[in-house]
Amino acid sequence: MSKCIIIGLFLLFIGQVTQAQKADTLIKKLDSLKQTHKDSASGKKINVNATAYNEQTKITVPAYFVLLGTDFTQEVTGPFHSTKKTWGKVAGFAVIEGGLFLVDKPVQHYVTNLMGRNPNLKGLSHYVTNFGADYEIYTLAAFGVYGWVFKNQKMKTTTLLATQSYLVAGAVEALTKLVTGRQRPNYVITETDPRPMFRGPAFSVKHGSTSFPSGHTTAAFAAATVFAQEYKDRLWVPILSYSAASLIGLSRITENAHWASDVFAGAALGYVTGLQVVRNYHRYAYLKNHTTPVARISWDVQFNYDHIEPALILAFR
Repeated sequence: MSKCIIIGLFLLFIGQVTQAQKADTLIKKLDSLKQTHKDSASGKKINVNATAYNEQTKITVPAYFVLLGTDFTQEVTGPFHSTKKTWGKVAGFAVIEGGLFLVDKPVQHYVTNLMGRNPNLKGLSHYVTNFGADYEIYTLAAFGVYGWVFKNQKMKTTTLLATQSYLVAGAVEALTKLVTGRQRPNYVITETDPRPMFRGPAFSVKHGSTSFPSGHTTAAFAAATVFAQEYKDRLWVPILSYSAASLIGLSRITENAHWASDVFAGAALGYVTGLQVVRNYHRYAYLKNHTTPVARISWDVQFNYDHIEPALILAFR
């Protein structure tokens, strides 16, 4: 519950900061740019060449929080600006998710019996699932250190974007858990057989009502999507990123910690968030690279050729 309170206060803070911005600020431009510029917003046109990550587009501390704030804003308001094509994809997701709801219990029974007969497989599952929790944080930290040590601006940027995706997806995931209150498959009260029930927000976290969606899977796909998008020019990176995230998702089923539908929902949430974070950054990069220089005029006094004369200074930034 404390995690949800912290997230709620943070969202409130971001909202207040965003509302306080003037109409011509970077924040407002990020929120209004949307798909206007193909080079910055289209998934197929994003420039991922290493030279695109320069001093002008690097993520400073202020820029990090500007992007994070607009990430949250776009995550919340996105459904209100979706196209028919996007809603078609949402409908497709709903169909698949609905189908998984129907097979949640049979899948859980099969996997539980399988893991009970294979202790080695169970050990491997437990090892893999950790990469969706603490190990993922260590992995992102390692990538960040690599980027700073070897002055790889693209790696530094990608790692920072992955942390933003992790935070945004985590906030949405925590809120969804609280609202749905779905019982986990490994939690049994009086029943001998767990039920994939949605008990709503009134059902306490103490009663195992934190199943939907899978947090490990959400976090894994949130970070994996950022790396897959930023390094899509290297085919092995998307393959490795999504494969690792998928294994983490499957491990949540084999660990009997989540239903199959929880995992699929978490993967979808992480993917959508990662994609949104990447596109938001490239809108930011586009704006930074296409900022109209601002001229500043000032007066000065200079000493030239044994006499003093006034000087007009015209500076651009």
